[in-house]
Amino acid sequence: MKRFLSMALLALFATHANALNMSDLKDAISKSGTGSSTSASGNTAGVDSLTNTEASAGLKEALTQGVGKAVSTLGVTDGFFGNKEVKIPLPKSLKKIEKGMKLMGMGKQSDELVLKMNRAAEAAVPEAKALLVDSIKQMSLADAKAILTGPQDAATQYFKRTTSKQMGEKFLPIVTKATENVKLADSYNKYAEMGSKFGVVKKEDANINQYVTNKALDGLYLMIAKEEAAIRKDPLGQASSLIKKVFGAIGK
Repeated sequence: MKRFLSMALLALFATHANALNMSDLKDAISKSGTGSSTSASGNTAGVDSLTNTEASAGLKEALTQGVGKAVSTLGVTDGFFGNKEVKIPLPKSLKKIEKGMKLMGMGKQSDELVLKMNRAAEAAVPEAKALLVDSIKQMSLADAKAILTGPQDAATQYFKRTTSKQMGEKFLPIVTKATENVKLADSYNKYAEMGSKFGVVKKEDANINQYVTNKALDGLYLMIAKEEAAIRKDPLGQASSLIKKVFGAIGK
């Protein structure tokens, strides 16, 4: 079975290396260079009516609340695996031969890897809370007002800028430990590295542990964005009177 997987991966990489579609490559490059370009929303005048202390404290309280909910939602059993929005699938380059693997009796290995990848993300996410809360504490008044008057995901983008590198470093060893005994993961790493040299596999997907780390971060930021959107949409539904006042000012 191991030999079949090796041959299948090699064949897949060789085929794509010889018949690489340049238009697809351009599309991929274009997409990778496209970031969030949502325009600023919210009313500066409304925010300016708040005191500096109110604006800063209210936002920090709201973000701490949102971060806590996002982490507690994902950092539990089935937080990723049981959530279709964030469940981590096999990398596309391995998924292409998944059907063949199942036909050859290797479906169990494929399913095991998917489960381990998601369990690894669930184990890693709790490590993010301290970094996120620290980022909130270090937020300047200028940062706070920019978030309040910025686009709907302004806070999430702030977190990406200030925490993604450190969280990636925290997540990677946890993910590596979770997948180290999965034979299919070792095989994927070996041949995906080869595929990345031909441009068949994206560089960031050439290692299963880095792939899972990146997907775990994506899932966490997605859940933070959902919490941020919920607070902006219904500030009066928040428990804290300060959060109600600060986010309510945006619409004034």
